[in-house]
Amino acid sequence: MASHKNTGNKLVFIVPYPFDQAPGQRFRYEQYLTTLKQRGFVIEIHSFLNEKAYSSFYESNKLLQKIRGITTGFLKRIYLLFKLKNTGFIFIYREATPLGPPFFEFIVAKWLMKKIIYDFDDAIWITDNSSESKLLQYLKWRNKISKICRWSYKVSAGNEYLYKFARQHNNNVTLNPTTIATNSLNQISVRDKVSPKEIFVGWTGSHSTLKYLQEIEDALQCIEEKYENVKFLIIANKAPTIKLKRIEFLPWRKESELSDLAKIDIGIMPLPNDEWTKGKCGFKALQYMAMGIPAVASPIGVNTTIIKHNENGFLASANNEWVNFLSLLIESSELRSKLGKAGKQFVINHYSVSSNTSNFLSLFE
Repeated sequence: MASHKNTGNKLVFIVPYPFDQAPGQRFRYEQYLTTLKQRGFVIEIHSFLNEKAYSSFYESNKLLQKIRGITTGFLKRIYLLFKLKNTGFIFIYREATPLGPPFFEFIVAKWLMKKIIYDFDDAIWITDNSSESKLLQYLKWRNKISKICRWSYKVSAGNEYLYKFARQHNNNVTLNPTTIATNSLNQISVRDKVSPKEIFVGWTGSHSTLKYLQEIEDALQCIEEKYENVKFLIIANKAPTIKLKRIEFLPWRKESELSDLAKIDIGIMPLPNDEWTKGKCGFKALQYMAMGIPAVASPIGVNTTIIKHNENGFLASANNEWVNFLSLLIESSELRSKLGKAGKQFVINHYSVSSNTSNFLSLFE
C-alpha cells in the first residue's frame, strides 16, 4: 500500500445511495472504510440521491420528488467534477448517474486523467424487467457499462460471471466478492430448538426480488400442507403476494435486521435461470449461512460456488427437489445444525470481511 502516497491519499466514493442505507453499498465497500482510513486514506463519499430522495424513490406516488431528486443528483455530479483535482483514486459503485450517458466517468477518466476503481455486483448491462418500456431502456443507457470498464484503472467484479464480462473490456479486473462482517454476528445466533413447536422457512430481500418466490410457490404450498408446524417468514421492504396460509411479513429495518433474520430456521433463495440472475452475488445465501441458518438455493450463478450440496446447504432446481430438501431440514434439527455450522464456517473462511480485506485493499495499490 505505497502508491497512493504519490497521487494523494484522498479517496472519493461515487455511489448511487446515501451512506448506510442500501445493502449493496454496505456489503460491497462501506464495511471496509475503517480499514481504509487506518491505512491513511482520507475518505469522501458522494451519493447521487440524498436521504430524502432515496426514501421516496421506490414509492409510486411521488413523481415530483423523484424528478427533483434526480435533477439535484445531476447538478451535484457536475459540481463535483470541479473538486477532484487532488484526488488519488475515484471508486465508482455501479454508475455515477442512474440515467443517460456516462459523461461523469468519461470526464474523470479522459479529461481529468483520474484513476477509476469501478465496482459492480449485478449484470447491470442488461435488465431483469421484461416489461420495461423502450423509453426507460433508452434513458438507462446500459451499454455504458462496457465503456466505464474500458476507461477504468481497475475493475472490481462481484463474481466470476461479472468478472468474465469485465475482462472483455479491461485486463485489470479483480474478483471481489460481496462479503459479510462475520465478527459482528458473534452475539447473534439462530434459535437452537431440538423439538421445535414451529419451524420458520424464511426469505429476505428487496421488492425487486420478491417475484422470485413465485418460482417455488407450488413447492412452498406443498410444504405448508405437509407440515402443520411450518410457517413462512418474509423480510422485505414490500409485502409479498405469494399465496400461502401461514405467512408472516416483517418490514425490513436496518436496526433489527440481524434479530429478524435470527427467527429463520431455514433460509431459501429461489432464482430463475437467466442472464440477469447469473450475475447475482448470492448475498441472501451468504446472509443465512453467516448466521448458521441452513440454506436451500437455486443452482444458478455463484450459488453453486457458495453452496456445496449436502455439505453446507442444498441446491434445488425442480419443485420436487425443493420439497425434498426442505422436508429433510424440517424433520431433522441435527441436519439443520450440521449444515448451518458448516455454512457459517465456509462464509468465515471465504466470504467474510476479514478473509477478503487484503483482496479489497489491492484495488488501491
